[in-house]
Amino acid sequence: MGWSTQATARDVAALANVSAQTVSRVANGAENVSPETRARVLEAMAKVGYTPNGAARALRSGRSDMIGIVVHHLTRTGEANIVQAVATTAHDRGYAVTLMDASTGAASDLNEALARIGPGVAGVVVLGLETSDVDRLKAPGRLPVVVADSRSLAHPAVGFDQRGGAQQAVGHLLGLGHACVHMLAGPQSSLQSRLREHAWREFLTAAGRPVPPVLRGDWSPASGYAAGQVLAADREVTAIFVANDEMAAGLMRAFHEAGRRIPDEVSVVGFDDVLAEYLWPPLTTVRQDFSAVGDGLVRLLLQRIGSPVADPDPVSTVVPAHLVIRASSGPPPGHR
Repeated sequence: MGWSTQATARDVAALANVSAQTVSRVANGAENVSPETRARVLEAMAKVGYTPNGAARALRSGRSDMIGIVVHHLTRTGEANIVQAVATTAHDRGYAVTLMDASTGAASDLNEALARIGPGVAGVVVLGLETSDVDRLKAPGRLPVVVADSRSLAHPAVGFDQRGGAQQAVGHLLGLGHACVHMLAGPQSSLQSRLREHAWREFLTAAGRPVPPVLRGDWSPASGYAAGQVLAADREVTAIFVANDEMAAGLMRAFHEAGRRIPDEVSVVGFDDVLAEYLWPPLTTVRQDFSAVGDGLVRLLLQRIGSPVADPDPVSTVVPAHLVIRASSGPPPGHR
């Protein structure tokens, strides 16, 4: 027998030889169904392609099984990896996810996206908050909200140790004997870029080392390549901290084309650990544990969903940085 793509609970009930009410109880996760009956109903659901109407179920039960994600710049590696991690953990905990794009990382645009996504979701994860005016982020009603951010905010947050990661990168290069560390930063509009740049500048200053002019890219390999052409022409450059691995890949190509050997003449350290081990030479980089951030965001959000009263002191969790040392970094010429 062929089944319609619009299969109903009655179709499932007929195939499983149970009542429609039993199908409803299984779909809603009720416990007053025997294991044998539940297995038979689930098998029938899979056979006919029946998907329970989550929105209708939420209206009846007052509980949604959907988590919203408000994201800005989904094309960025970090955001995309965190979204994947959030979706995986949410699925493991019995929740589906829905995405809403915010045109910018400003609080006003994120608030507009929150208002649009709010109805029908149990809670929301916010990614891409670029503004320093974090207190302007407002959730509609009592909607539980958590934020992917390393700062202490008015909302519960989980973020990566941007400052610590940048300091490990610069400290590693100085420890190899380099007198100065140049930096290829991301766009000024990016909070993560600003945090990494500030840590780079702060570390060099504290070490009594010169702080050279910073170059900027837009996170893309092409912008890294353009900056690499500039830096490769300067024979005084022996060490570079690059704010993400994709720009580092472009920069390394520019150095190869200029005949500047890595790491014999110049050392390069990236940030993210995305495909870094497959570059040539394999890239030393700061590993961001995107899975830990995404998992932490979902767990924190589910705590908020399960608590009728918001915590007056929101939790802020920082995932520690870890430097992965590979072949792209070494002592400067003359120190080998």
